[in-house]
Amino acid sequence: MKINAYVGYDNRQPLAYAITVRSLLNHSDLFPHQITPILLPHLQGTGEYNRPMNKKDGQMFDEISEAPMATEFAISRFFIPWLNGYEGWTLFCDSDFLFRSDVAKLFEQIDETKAVMCVKHKHCPTKAKKMDGQLQTLYKRKNWSSMMLINNEHPKNAVLEPSLLNALPGRDLHAFDWLDDEDIGEIGPEWNWLVGHSDTAIDPCAVHFTNGTPDMPGYEDSAHAGEWNAVAKTINLCKDK
Repeated sequence: MKINAYVGYDNRQPLAYAITVRSLLNHSDLFPHQITPILLPHLQGTGEYNRPMNKKDGQMFDEISEAPMATEFAISRFFIPWLNGYEGWTLFCDSDFLFRSDVAKLFEQIDETKAVMCVKHKHCPTKAKKMDGQLQTLYKRKNWSSMMLINNEHPKNAVLEPSLLNALPGRDLHAFDWLDDEDIGEIGPEWNWLVGHSDTAIDPCAVHFTNGTPDMPGYEDSAHAGEWNAVAKTINLCKDK
């Protein structure tokens, strides 16, 4: 089975992106997979992403949402059905993941009747900031969209085209407000295990360093940091990126 996957890319975190991709491939038996970065500058350059943005207090700020953006791919992830011509199923995840199992097993959970499938977290962060000092934004269904199996062919996802995606507040997109509850399928919590939040009795298939990756001050001793660092040692990044 060929896996079609997109991973969010933020220019400030190239190592985290590389580790997410490398760990995904390290635990995959079948090749080739198609793994594509979500690149905001590309979508902006083609004119498809034209949401007004600026910086406030050193952080990206989305004017439509009237809220900060923790990453460059905060909104651009929702372009995936359009980017795929509304065909097939696609995996999306943030760039701060560490895979520990073959994602082919995740695709075995697909329910063809659903528009989106995700881990339905009950996550309410208590800290005001995360990662490298980014403000923590609270919204309904927090972290559901950090990993998604997306049914690009589902009729409800046909509305996800640039004119809508450039108009809706980000909180509505992250809450899947274009869908009814029954359109959202559930996958096992082991596939989006939130460091510092998820049940420690779960053996995670995918670790999500949602507060900060182990190379960030204060998160060096996070759960599974040793595994993350082991993958990091196998990756060479140009110093000038």
